[in-house]
Amino acid sequence: MSGVGIQAYRDVLRIRDVRRVLLLSLIMRVPLWAGNIVMTLHVVTHLDRSYGAAGLLVGVATVAASISAPWRGRLLDRVGLRRAIMPSLLVLTACWSVAPFVSYWALLVLATFANLFIVPSFSIIRQALMYAVDDSRRRTVLAMDSVTVEMSYMIGPAGGVLLATCCPTSWALFACEFGTVAGGVLLWLANPPLRNESADGESRTRLPARTWMSPQVVAVLAMSAAATVVLTGTDVGVVAALRDLGHQPWIGWELTLWGFGSAVGGLIYGALHRSIPVTVLLGLLAATTLPVALAPNAFVIAALLFVAGLFCAPTITAAVDALSTSVPERVRGEALGWHGSAMTAGGAAGAPIAGIAIDHAGWHGGFVVSGLVGLAVAVAGLVAVQAGRRAAPAKERVPEPVG
Repeated sequence: MSGVGIQAYRDVLRIRDVRRVLLLSLIMRVPLWAGNIVMTLHVVTHLDRSYGAAGLLVGVATVAASISAPWRGRLLDRVGLRRAIMPSLLVLTACWSVAPFVSYWALLVLATFANLFIVPSFSIIRQALMYAVDDSRRRTVLAMDSVTVEMSYMIGPAGGVLLATCCPTSWALFACEFGTVAGGVLLWLANPPLRNESADGESRTRLPARTWMSPQVVAVLAMSAAATVVLTGTDVGVVAALRDLGHQPWIGWELTLWGFGSAVGGLIYGALHRSIPVTVLLGLLAATTLPVALAPNAFVIAALLFVAGLFCAPTITAAVDALSTSVPERVRGEALGWHGSAMTAGGAAGAPIAGIAIDHAGWHGGFVVSGLVGLAVAVAGLVAVQAGRRAAPAKERVPEPVG
């Protein structure tokens, strides 16, 4: 990065609210990722169920979280942070006080109910960061958020596995989930501002989604989902490829290298002087994922994963940036909730899509199908955005294009 790029990060990190919110994001997300892996280990080992049963539990809970995201975000817009997350903290505390110590089906019910009231941490963190800086620094601070997501993802699962090996999985799950609750309490205490106070008066009247769900917004949501299809498909493809090539112990560090590439790409993107359209970044993410299917050995897979990773965080960052400029500030929480749901849906679809391709064409098929889905949606997104711009009056066009 150039000196100017590094200076952009220095300028942002001088802002006290940015430093505080980024620290809160790590505190909240590390136990979140850890809890996901411990949940699977708990079902398989302590409850003596199959991996299919563990997958069902995680899948149902994930669907509940995706349903929750838009209405929790809408609540943030209408009543503010503290009133929106207080019910979540109460429900989560009640559910996770019991859930780690019950049978499988009771755990499924409690985990699903808890995820309907999950604290919308991703939406809150991103809104708080965007509020803390001016528009010229929004992309930089969102890139920093993407990097913290990658950092927490690299720390959380490893920490969860370590915790589950040191103590019973029921107590490990209890600790992870209450770590998330503790992060929510800290967020409630910090109460970072999410938007301009002048918007409060009009925010009590809901703005219907049909008034702001433009073709540009729909395109961004679709491309966010497609990006997650590519990422999830890559995740599954790496596992299948390295097992087939006889390098199963390499899975962890190769995925970590992929995540490191994403962090590097996010830092570079945040230091750029201008944004890159989501359509371009999604296309690059998909295009750099496809060659992994041609890799002759595990070393080449690792190198290609790093290259593909360079476009992971920038794609997500650009999507959040584009979405935030495409909707009124008073509905930003709901819009980011829909973004979270789109990514969750993409993740839920990506695994079976890649899995079916791998079953029929070997591990190469996982990368090919995921990459082609990403390219197809990138092209469709570009067409939709261009059509939306032509249909909209000039005064309503968004100054920062998404494609």
